[in-house]
Amino acid sequence: MNTVFILGIGVLIGLGLVLFSLIRSSNRGDVLQERIKAFATVPEYATQRKPVRTNPRLYRIRRQLNSMLSLLGTEELNMQLMRANWKITSSEYILIRIGLMVVGFVVGWWIFGSLVSGLAAAILANLIPGIYLRRSASRRQIKFEGQLVDVLVLVNGAVKTGFSLLQALEVVEREMQSPASEEFRRVHTEIGLGLTLTQALNNLSDRMQNQDLDLVVTAVNIHDKVGGNLSTMLEAVTETVRERDRLFREARVLTTQQRYTSYLISLLPIAIGLLMFMLNPDYIMQLFTRGIYIVIPIFAVIGIIAGHFVLQRIAKIDV
Repeated sequence: MNTVFILGIGVLIGLGLVLFSLIRSSNRGDVLQERIKAFATVPEYATQRKPVRTNPRLYRIRRQLNSMLSLLGTEELNMQLMRANWKITSSEYILIRIGLMVVGFVVGWWIFGSLVSGLAAAILANLIPGIYLRRSASRRQIKFEGQLVDVLVLVNGAVKTGFSLLQALEVVEREMQSPASEEFRRVHTEIGLGLTLTQALNNLSDRMQNQDLDLVVTAVNIHDKVGGNLSTMLEAVTETVRERDRLFREARVLTTQQRYTSYLISLLPIAIGLLMFMLNPDYIMQLFTRGIYIVIPIFAVIGIIAGHFVLQRIAKIDV
C-alpha cells in the first residue's frame, strides 16, 4: 500500500513540475500575438459586448501544453468538444482524464487499502468526463433542434426585408439565445477566416448532426449553385421542418406508454432483488458466495440491459 501510494504522489509531483516549467517558459513576450492583433478585424456588433479578460500567461501555458500533446487528440474528439461548446482543446481534455485517473487511483487505494479498489476508482474517474461530455453535447443538440424553426422564421423575415443570407445569419447571432447564437457566430467567424458560406454551413451540420438542419443546409447549397427565390425556398423548408417536428412530437406521445413500460420492466427485477436482500440478505448472498451461482446474476443483468435496449428500439419511430 505504501509503495503504490508513494508512486501516486510522485506522479502528481511530476505533473506539478511540468506545469511549473511551462509557467517559467511562458514569461517571454509574444510578438506573434501582437502582429495578429494588428490585422484582426472585429465585427461592429461584437464591440457592444462586454470584453472578456484573458490572462496572457495562462494563454501561453495552454498554447505550449497543446503543442506538446497535440498528437493525443483526434478529429472525432475535437468535434465532440465543439458540439458541447467546451472551451478546452482535446489535449487538455485528455490531460484532465489522465489526472482524474491518477487522483482516483490514489484516493481509492488510500481509503479502501486495496489495489482493486484503486483501479476501480481510477476507471470510474476516467469514465465521468466522457459521460458528462456526451450528455452536455446531447442536451445542446436537443436545445438547438428546438430553436431551428425560430431561426428559419427569423432568417426568412430578414431576407424578405432585403438582407442577404449572410446578413440574415448575423441577425440570428444577435437575436437568438444560445446555442443557436453561438453556432451561427461560429459560422460567421469561419466565413471571416476564408471559408465559403457552403463550407461553413456544412461544418455546422457536422457539429449538430440534426436531420432538419441537414435539410436546410442542402436547400441553401442548392440555391447557392442554381439560384432562385431565396425567400420562397426558405418558406418551403420552414414549413417542412415544422411538419416534421409536429409528426415527431405526435410519435413520441403515441409511444409514451411503450417507452415507460420498458423502464418499468427493466427496473422491476432490480427493485425486487433489493427488496429480497433487505428482507433476507443471507438468501440473496448465496448467489455471490457459492461458486457457479455467480453466473445467475451476471446473465440476469446482461438480459435486463439487452431487453431494455430492444424495447427502446421497438418504441423508436424515425420521422
